[in-house]
Amino acid sequence: MTAKTEAFQRLLTIMDELREQCPWDRKQTFLSLRKLTIEETYELADELLKEDLDGIKEEVGDILLHMVFYAKIASEQGAWDIADALNSVCDKLIERHPHIYGDVVAEDEEAVKQNWEKIKLKSGKGKKTVLSGVPTALPAMVKAMRMQEKTAQFGFDWDNVDQVWDKVREELEEFHQAEDDRHKEEEFGDVLFSLINYARWKGIDPEAALERTNLKFRQRFESVEKAAGDGGLAEMSLEDMEALWQKAKLDR
Repeated sequence: MTAKTEAFQRLLTIMDELREQCPWDRKQTFLSLRKLTIEETYELADELLKEDLDGIKEEVGDILLHMVFYAKIASEQGAWDIADALNSVCDKLIERHPHIYGDVVAEDEEAVKQNWEKIKLKSGKGKKTVLSGVPTALPAMVKAMRMQEKTAQFGFDWDNVDQVWDKVREELEEFHQAEDDRHKEEEFGDVLFSLINYARWKGIDPEAALERTNLKFRQRFESVEKAAGDGGLAEMSLEDMEALWQKAKLDR
């Protein structure tokens, strides 16, 4: 038994023991674990942005624990077990990589992605449209990116990046001209959607880019708060806060 196999078997054994002996673990269901799994996924996303290898290792372990937990619950219900789940994804990977496990030629990444989407749609399994595989619960920005990526694999895309930028400018102008609140909201959504599309063309992950900006803003504002001292921000003028902000930018 290899070290990897031994470690995975150790996790399976511990899960069996916890499910039998621990009151909290015995109580858990698919739905009770759902919110915790979402939380763990976001914690992994945070560590990925930090590029903290130790943090990524810990969060990957937590995610694996949740996957084993779901498989244990399913096996107790006589539905499927962890081996079924693993074999299922192995079969899927083989099916969707015919350029590796078959005689299909795929010379670049784009060809691989196109083959993947076409095979996925052809296989069906309840997903009858190109976009039905995009989870409705995804955050709006991630969902927009995934929809654009998927439709692009079937040729529904702009010819060049200049056209994409022209669309951004068009949507900005329409937003600027909108008059009532409902129309402004609609046009603002179009602006965001077009900017996400432009980011895709530029090879930028808009969700990660915005989160890095969020982190940068937080760090700088907390520096301003710290520099404000005991008097706090309430006693400071906007000009003084701006001066501290500019200093925080230089310090970072």
